[in-house]
Amino acid sequence: MSDGHFKKIALIGVGLIGSSISHAARRGGLVDSITGHARTAETRDTAVRLGLIDTAHATAAEAVQDADLIILCVPVGACAKVAEEIAPYLKQGSIVTDVGSVKESVVNDVAPHIPSGVHFIPGHPIAGTENSGPEAGFAELFDNRWCILTPLDNGDAAATAKLKAFWQALGSDVDVMTPQHHDMVLATVSHLPHLIAFNIVNSARHLEQVTDREVIKYSAGGFRDFTRIAASDPVMWRDVFLNNKEAVLEMLGRFTEDLTDLQRAIRFGDGDKLERLFTEARGVRQGIVESGQDTAAPDFGRHAGANEPASE
Repeated sequence: MSDGHFKKIALIGVGLIGSSISHAARRGGLVDSITGHARTAETRDTAVRLGLIDTAHATAAEAVQDADLIILCVPVGACAKVAEEIAPYLKQGSIVTDVGSVKESVVNDVAPHIPSGVHFIPGHPIAGTENSGPEAGFAELFDNRWCILTPLDNGDAAATAKLKAFWQALGSDVDVMTPQHHDMVLATVSHLPHLIAFNIVNSARHLEQVTDREVIKYSAGGFRDFTRIAASDPVMWRDVFLNNKEAVLEMLGRFTEDLTDLQRAIRFGDGDKLERLFTEARGVRQGIVESGQDTAAPDFGRHAGANEPASE
């Protein structure tokens, strides 16, 4: 077996990320059995029916018993409560991780509840689509995508290496950084773009009320892609912004300054500056394609799949 193999995995939450972890782990032969917990009986029944989990449990505490790897696939705002619930039932030597896109608040919320002898290694797979629920997952979601681990200063190196091997076997490239650095980077590349998308779509919604549905009727690629991002899970993104507000507000301030600069260029007819800024932005897009994080091929239907990390 690979170094990333675990006898028993517990998925606390079986939405898009949890279900995709199950698909990818089974594809790679990385697990002998998977238990799971979800808030509703309907979701638990669906997860069993789809073969995502072998046994479903009404409580997280029941799901984690005797598990070697516990993955918290819940909104970051729910992590503290879950950690408190499962703490007495965690197996010695097991690894607890998460998939949230904010890390410092998760460390603050979860670490105090983790008992001695259990390894807590926060994580964040930078992959997703705008879809949610157990039926949204697929094994290829993590292929050639990044997963960031943010181990604690006193963390066990061997446990981190094992979790890193697991994510690599799921298809991800893995990077390691501090929780604070992660939150600033993600505020730039994920959180701020989502905030802008939510705002632009809501602004258009207000305009739609006075334009006889022309906004939706004539939506072209730019606005359409904003609506795709804005279709992401509202609860997840509510928690992201509440739990990473310092970094988001810092990046929002920088964005506002840059936007004012663009506004001045347009107002005063500075075409050279506009062309330079647009050329620089185009270069960033080309770099993303060249790094394998997206494809240059057009997809005007924007079907979510292995080549489209739409919501992270």
